[in-house]
Amino acid sequence: MNVLELSEQEIVRRQSLQELRNMGIDPYPAAEFPTNAFSEDIKNEFKEEEEKREVVIAGRMMSRRVMGKASFVELQDSKGRIQVYITRDDICPGEDKALYNTVFKRLLDIGDFIGIKGFVFRTQTGEISVHAQSLTLLSKSLKPLPIVKYKDGVAYDKFDDPELRFRQRYVDLIVNDGVKDTFLKRATVVRTLRSVLDEAGYTEVETPTLQSIAGGASARPFITHFNALNIDMYMRIATELYLKRLIVGGFEGVYEIGKNFRNEGMDRNHNPEFTCMELYVQYKDYNWMMAFTEQLLEKICIAVNGSAESKVGDNVISFKAPFRRLPILDAIKEKTGYDCNGKSEDEIRAFCLEKGMEVDETMGKGKLIDELFGEFCEGTFIQPTFITDYPVEMSPLTKMHRSKPGLTERFELMVNGKELANAYSELNDPIDQEERFVDQMRLADKGDDEAMIIDKDFLRALQYGMPPTSGIGIGIDRLVMLMTGQTTIQEVLFFPQMKPEKKIPKSTAAEWAEVGVSEEWVSVFNKAGYNLVSDIKDVKAQKLQMDVCGVNKKYKLGYENPKVDDFQSYIDKANA
Repeated sequence: MNVLELSEQEIVRRQSLQELRNMGIDPYPAAEFPTNAFSEDIKNEFKEEEEKREVVIAGRMMSRRVMGKASFVELQDSKGRIQVYITRDDICPGEDKALYNTVFKRLLDIGDFIGIKGFVFRTQTGEISVHAQSLTLLSKSLKPLPIVKYKDGVAYDKFDDPELRFRQRYVDLIVNDGVKDTFLKRATVVRTLRSVLDEAGYTEVETPTLQSIAGGASARPFITHFNALNIDMYMRIATELYLKRLIVGGFEGVYEIGKNFRNEGMDRNHNPEFTCMELYVQYKDYNWMMAFTEQLLEKICIAVNGSAESKVGDNVISFKAPFRRLPILDAIKEKTGYDCNGKSEDEIRAFCLEKGMEVDETMGKGKLIDELFGEFCEGTFIQPTFITDYPVEMSPLTKMHRSKPGLTERFELMVNGKELANAYSELNDPIDQEERFVDQMRLADKGDDEAMIIDKDFLRALQYGMPPTSGIGIGIDRLVMLMTGQTTIQEVLFFPQMKPEKKIPKSTAAEWAEVGVSEEWVSVFNKAGYNLVSDIKDVKAQKLQMDVCGVNKKYKLGYENPKVDDFQSYIDKANA
């Protein structure tokens, strides 16, 4: 890497790196460093009366207070932080004191990984600490960390810019308290979910991520090309149709926890790549699935939070079963006063326009009802509520309602104003299913780019016979948001999708060459703050020489400095 691309602190750290190597110290040793204790466990298990407990710990050095021959270090490991007391004569028992005086005090930096062997004790101020008897450098950090300081529980110098936090999650996890805890809770959510499903006797499976037909949901897919087969394929938008094939094949219940991909917008509640759990169980219906879902979510909330309640913003959400059940048309009537029952597509569209909604001729009856619900109802359901009995136009994979003509046996679970789960009594009539697919294709012909494509192989599977089945999809990311009190999906994804990093525009070496600047000097001009040839147009030659040659001197590049007349020539050509 060109030294001019580094900050001054980065340059100093690389110089320290070389000094360590010159001293015969490997800054990135390969040998195992076997630890036997963690910071939080040491503090929790400390007993005043016990004999000295010998420990071996390792972690990142997060702060350092040097007081002559003794120092204090704050060490951060995977479970937390602990203070380490280091004295010169303890880690350098012989005549050679370089490990303390040179390595520890001068060549080590905040962010470096070190290993400590010592014993546990309590300091005079009452803090449980480790008294170091040996110190080993385990990994040298070449970039300085942003240091967040805490006083009386208040954080100062925060690393809190969302753009930086989400793009550099590794730094976020290091310096910001609570971030790691969110992801540990996420792991608890998934672990508990899997445990409940396994205990119920259902089989975890894996289905293709690349699919020849994007089916199982109404969504816009990502398209890629499969070179070996020379065909376009889709990143899956759902696992539904493959899981149903397995029910046809004889499994009692199957589930998959995996990634889905939908080529749609990004906001506080949506990421194009998201994690979903889908479950299908034979001989069940959507009423059974509602009861099962209530119990499942209550168990997950207790596992994560110790109770059936979770606080999200100002809302305290109770996952204590049972949840409210409300048909979707009743919900619309409750919130708008308009009864969609028996209304035609044109009548519903006219009502939407009357309400100032943006709707068009491509939207069928189901899409219009969906828009009405989203506009006036969805955000109002804070406590868990099953919205049930959707119109058939909205539910192409759902069994017709057994007693309500024109409706289906489907529910969506709304929590904190957003959909968390979607479930059906699954359609297993192959003739009805084929007709529904044909209806979807008509919507596609009208311009609906989220309409489903006919999956002929799935229809063939249904023709072999699928037993009565209920299925559900639960968005894991949104579930984690609810269980951890986060209000944006980016907070529960390690690496959310981001726009490309903005780069400072710079003229090319060829463009600099046109005004007479040689290639080796381009980075020097850039370091001096002149990134574009146009940046030098209004600069006096003497100032330009001072700025550019000053960089040459400061970084000891050893280049022969151009004369003032040369700089004037660069400026004249830039203005030509």
